Amino acid sequence: MNSRRTFDVLLIVATVVVCTVQLAYCTETGRRGGDRFYNPATEITVSGIVEEVRTMRRKGRGGGGIHLDLKTDSGSLDVHLGPSAFLARNKFSFARNDRIEVTGSKVRYQGHDAIIAREVRTNGRTLTLRDTQGIPEWSGRRRR
Repeated sequence: MNSRRTFDVLLIVATVVVCTVQLAYCTETGRRGGDRFYNPATEITVSGIVEEVRTMRRKGRGGGGIHLDLKTDSGSLDVHLGPSAFLARNKFSFARNDRIEVTGSKVRYQGHDAIIAREVRTNGRTLTLRDTQGIPEWSGRRRR
């Protein structure tokens, strides 16, 4: 019985240590599960012309994510928007030659510059994709 109690105490201590380390990491980096790429410290706003709209399929998941190739004054960027179903639900779509303004976190993704979009503005309309910490509006983890 004494060894069982020792085991239980060690298990609790190990759990507390793991949770503390994870919490410290999340607090320091501002990263959590699904929004792990978004970094508010690298947020920028860019304007440009949509060169291409791509639907990226996710293995084993329904739907797909919408990406835009955006031509700006300083080059091309890959803009990661969000699930196609979320854009459709909000009656937003994009086409080649659309002029847009994007606010989001500039990141390196698969060896090139990309933006994880927080907001997209076009034709006097704004689509909010994420909150200021990068938590997706479609995730169900929104802060209230």
